[in-house]
Amino acid sequence: MFDATHIDAYKIHLTNERRAAANTVDSYVRDITKFADYLQAEGKQDFSDVSEMDIRSYLSLLEEIGRSPATVSRCFAALKAFFCNLLDLGSCASNPTLGITVTTTEKKPPRILSDDEITLLLEQPDTSTPKGCRDKAMLETLYATGIRVSELVAMDLSDVNLETGLIVCRNTRERIIPIHDAAMKAIGQYLSFTRPKMATADESALFVNTNGGKMTRQGFWKILKAYTEKAQIKGDVTPHMLRHSFAAHLLENGANLRTLQEMLGHAGISSTLAYTRVVKNQLKDAYNKAHPRALIVEG
Repeated sequence: MFDATHIDAYKIHLTNERRAAANTVDSYVRDITKFADYLQAEGKQDFSDVSEMDIRSYLSLLEEIGRSPATVSRCFAALKAFFCNLLDLGSCASNPTLGITVTTTEKKPPRILSDDEITLLLEQPDTSTPKGCRDKAMLETLYATGIRVSELVAMDLSDVNLETGLIVCRNTRERIIPIHDAAMKAIGQYLSFTRPKMATADESALFVNTNGGKMTRQGFWKILKAYTEKAQIKGDVTPHMLRHSFAAHLLENGANLRTLQEMLGHAGISSTLAYTRVVKNQLKDAYNKAHPRALIVEG
């Protein structure tokens, strides 16, 4: 069995020191574990024995078995970061990934919903019913704050302050996010009229399912899918698309990039910059459609 001590230590490093998102930790550990399985099949006993050729051979194998360029690139990023950590700890003499580059695909700009589509989606829940009242509060909160769906379902009652109009998000790095009046009203109605009837006595989660327990990611996905179909919005609408829409719409209306980065919880500004590209493309499209001379082509 290949020694997994270094993988376990790296998982702790990603979680506690890098404060990486849970999905990132899981994907990096999974990629490194698969690489360790490959090394064992090749007769290697330790990560300190890995050469540049071992890395290249493994990446070639991934391509040969049909892995996409994006998947190969992500795997390489995981290995590169892992060996950097081993080098820092003195567990290997050199980083075997340093002389390697991989072909990456251009990352597509995030898809966002238009203002009209957002309005249509938020109008779908029937707030005269307990379920609709809860669903309205969840949708309004997600779009008002740009938090991830994992962060939405992780919120506790104590994380919302309707008096100050702020929520506390604790799922990755803790941050405080303002929430607008429409969302506060929806949450207030849910807390006053719906949650007391739905939640079990000992449940601390803000949003609960029809059984009284904590709402799950999968549960929210199903709810969003149902309202998307009811609103007749074309294409798949994901919870993350509401996060993208929140970011792009704030930038369209003059939000500061650094402030947006803080609200989204991005570790670096590069992730936030992706939304400026979306906004610029939208402005260009609007210009081409509206300007009387934009479509004139010289003969």
